[in-house]
Amino acid sequence: MNKTIKIYIGLLVLLFGAITFIELSRQRPINWTPTYNEKHKIPFGTYILHEELKNVFQNQDFQDIKQTPYEFFDSKYDWEEKTYNVTGNFVHVAQYSEMDETSAQELLDFASHGNTVFMSTNYFPKRLKDTLGFETNNLYDVKGNAKFTLTNSAFKNDSITIDRGINNFHFSKLKSEKSTVLGHQIFDSVAFPNFIKIDHINGQFILHLQPIAFTNYNLLHKDNKKYAEATLSYLQEDTIFYNSLNKTNTNLDHSKLRFIKSQPALRYAWYLALMSLVLFLIFNAKRRQRIVKVIKPHENTTVAFTKTIGNLYYETKDHNNLIDKKITYFLEYIRRVYFLDTQILDQKFTKLLAQKSGKDIKQIKQLVKSIVHLKAKQNCTEADLLDLNKQIEDFYTK
Repeated sequence: MNKTIKIYIGLLVLLFGAITFIELSRQRPINWTPTYNEKHKIPFGTYILHEELKNVFQNQDFQDIKQTPYEFFDSKYDWEEKTYNVTGNFVHVAQYSEMDETSAQELLDFASHGNTVFMSTNYFPKRLKDTLGFETNNLYDVKGNAKFTLTNSAFKNDSITIDRGINNFHFSKLKSEKSTVLGHQIFDSVAFPNFIKIDHINGQFILHLQPIAFTNYNLLHKDNKKYAEATLSYLQEDTIFYNSLNKTNTNLDHSKLRFIKSQPALRYAWYLALMSLVLFLIFNAKRRQRIVKVIKPHENTTVAFTKTIGNLYYETKDHNNLIDKKITYFLEYIRRVYFLDTQILDQKFTKLLAQKSGKDIKQIKQLVKSIVHLKAKQNCTEADLLDLNKQIEDFYTK
């Protein structure tokens, strides 16, 4: 092992040691990402809600749904009896519903058989909005703290104030004959409905627009849990089907590096090691690579040769010779392409050439006339040469 490699290894060891020391000594920042995941214990996860639902509703069965609502409830439907084999409450808490239209329709069918669907999210599926007749809106210019209140007098003391992660999503349109407003959110003394109940055939939908109220942070903050208990009291005394965000086979990382990637310190160390290796290879290869000899490509001398011959004829002013060669080459072209006899350049030849070439008969007559005239002329001039060249080029190109 040479000295250079030893220096590289030593620098890498020192660098990794410094990074490890800094990582272990620094205070970990709080992760405020709103995941709403029931397995996350960060402030805006829903681990506490998920566990407390089991404790609060002890006499009711509790089941996590690891499939889409359509896959789960469709498998529970008895097509002969035209009813579901299960009854209860579907509970969904997330910032985005991430629910396909087929699952939304399945929830409508499930509720129509006398069941309850409880959803707390900022965005509802379009199918639910269209069928249940409600619209939502968000006033982005309204910020700050918000007070959550409930309309039922039994819950008048269960109002709370949310001071973090709040937005002003609210219900902007409702079907009054089916809908009941259960709660509001108050921004700057203005109340916006954020909690409603909509009857749907034999069942009901309980819709809430502020899932932030059910996160770990707000359930532990002051006495905010009373608001969550009050809103969840609208559930039936029956089985609770909790819509898990950890669906089967959807969040599983099959990579062999999944543990390294899941830990920030190990992930950064892995990326740093890869970058160091790439830099080492680049600089090491740059120093050891031999100089590549530059090989000039062969020059095309055809053009230079043609220019030389042309200049030779031009300098000697031998116009008769040039005209003779132009005519000879042109007549050879006529014989090769149009299979015409060029010994006698008469009217018959002119007519046949015009027919076979498709050229204008006047142009052909003028060209043949010039050729015959120049072949018989003793002293041709430069003007004669240029005129003949132009006529021949026009024949080729036009």
